[in-house]
Amino acid sequence: MSTQNKITRKTTADIKKMKVSGEKITVLTAYDYAMSSILDECNIDIILVGDSLGNVVLGYDTTLPVTMEDMLHHTKAVSRAAKNALIVADMPFLSYQVSTKEAFSNAGRFLKEADAQAIKLEGGRDFAEIVRKITSSGIPVMAHLGLTPQSIHQIGGYKVQGKKDEDAHRIIEDAKILEQAGAFSIVLECVPEALASEVTKSISIPTIGIGAGVHCDGQVLVINDLLGMSERFTPKFVKKYANLNSEIKKAVKNYIGEVKNGNFPDSEHSFK
Repeated sequence: MSTQNKITRKTTADIKKMKVSGEKITVLTAYDYAMSSILDECNIDIILVGDSLGNVVLGYDTTLPVTMEDMLHHTKAVSRAAKNALIVADMPFLSYQVSTKEAFSNAGRFLKEADAQAIKLEGGRDFAEIVRKITSSGIPVMAHLGLTPQSIHQIGGYKVQGKKDEDAHRIIEDAKILEQAGAFSIVLECVPEALASEVTKSISIPTIGIGAGVHCDGQVLVINDLLGMSERFTPKFVKKYANLNSEIKKAVKNYIGEVKNGNFPDSEHSFK
């Protein structure tokens, strides 16, 4: 194989090896070229182009209105910037639930048109056959259990899943079924820490937690939450590593003041 054709970015095989070696997996969302470039330069392991862009970029109340075209558009931008991270794209609502044929076709578009390396879809055993069809065709799948935002109306709100013994048992069994169907990893969202630990021990593929405690093989956060970009409600599991909301407002107000007062542009920022 020539040097030009060698894969230099992380692969799903690399991610699975990290579980075996005990190295924690880092995942963050990105929705545009600029943020993807920054995350990639920081050596993030996985960049998830989440359908959470519906909430944080497009202004919807839920992820449900997000379309395939929305996701393809943003995945293309993210993929243009990232050269090292594994790019995973979310399958939006109704892009895989209608039929196995449509799910396979839509999943393939992310690799063929948007240069993603894997897709993510929500749901347990009911979607095992879809996962099996997609993965058997060479498309890696990241699964998603626990709180599944695309089912928010059925779940009845954003709340912890798997508290009851029967629900916890179902999540554990779903994880095993999805592994057997070919998923290379599973996101566990808003489940008790003890349950996430049990799931992580019961399967050989990595678990990626979000509101699922420290015992998962990796963690994921929405980048806008991590950076403190919004003053909206912040879930318990989110840690803000910065408060860019106030910093951006401060910068914008300084700009407005200087323009109003005639202090910008000054001689330093003007052509002679």
